Order: sequence, then C-alpha cells, then structure tokens
Amino acid sequence: MKYLIVGLGNIGDEYAQTRHNIGFDVLDELAREYDLQFKDERYGAVCTYKFKSRQFILLKPNTYVNLSGKAVNYWLQKEKIPLKNLLVIVDDLALPFGSLRLKTKGGDAGHNGLKSIQSILGGTNYSRLRFGIGNEFQKGQQVDFVLGRWSDDENETLKDRKKLAIDIIKAFGTIGASQTMNQFNNK
Repeated sequence: MKYLIVGLGNIGDEYAQTRHNIGFDVLDELAREYDLQFKDERYGAVCTYKFKSRQFILLKPNTYVNLSGKAVNYWLQKEKIPLKNLLVIVDDLALPFGSLRLKTKGGDAGHNGLKSIQSILGGTNYSRLRFGIGNEFQKGQQVDFVLGRWSDDENETLKDRKKLAIDIIKAFGTIGASQTMNQFNNK
C-alpha cells in the first residue's frame, strides 16, 4: 500500500520556520525522527518512509503553495497512488494554534494551496490534516501573520504538536481516515 503525504509550504530561506510552512516542518520532523533524507526531484523534495508494510511517499512541493496542485497530481500519477491515499498537511487560520483536525473532504477555506489542488484534481474528496496556526493578527495583517515566524512560546508547543501530527500520518496509513479522525480529532 502506497500513500502520498504532502506538506504544504514555500521554498526559500525567507519562508523557513513560518506558519505557512507547517506542512514542510511536520515532514522535516518525521524525516529527522527516522533519519530519512529528502532528495530534490521533479516538482519537489521527496523521500520514502516505510511503516507497518506501508510505503509513505513524503512530498514537499517546490512549486510554492499557490501551485501545489501541479506537484500533487504529478506524484499521484507517477506513484499510481489512489486519491483516498492522499493526505495534505496544511496551515489553518480557522483553528486555534496547535489544534489538529483530519478531514476527508471539504472546501479550501480560502487557502490557495488547497484551491490549486482542488482545481487540478477536480474535486475536494481527498484527506487533509489541518494544523491550526491561530488568528492573532490585526485587520489587514493576515499575510504578515501567515508568513511570519513562530514565537519562542509557540515553538515550544510545536514540538509536541508536530509529533502528534506524525502519529496521525502513521494512523492514516494503517487504520484509515475514519478511525484516525475518531482517535485524534479531539486531542
């Protein structure tokens, strides 16, 4: 069984460790934990993680968030992965900081990465792990907030939340989306 796990984010040092790059950060944490190395390949940095006889293709698109659909579609086709085995990790302003919610379908909630994926895949029936970044910004400051770096206090909390996200990824591939939602969506 193969799964495509996509962490959304933007390439480049100016975007490193920003709220918008939490998808990249979760995959980087998983790679560190299991001593995996990402390789630059077509449309992104990719590595493979094996767990309980499942193969997880980890993808950090290099297309920038707004064009993520191109990378997702390419890797789904290349690896012959069914849509039900796709999980996209995305930052979410609507969730309190550190909240994690797995959903199997839904709208883009104004997120340009999800818009791109939905447009290219032709629908919203794919799983996404929404990682809450909060909404502690003044009116008109949304872009600065999303592209801003985490505070020291947030970074402390993020360590545990990223580990929980990794547990959700593993569960998604082993027990399925429905049971994973039941087990983790209220933690």
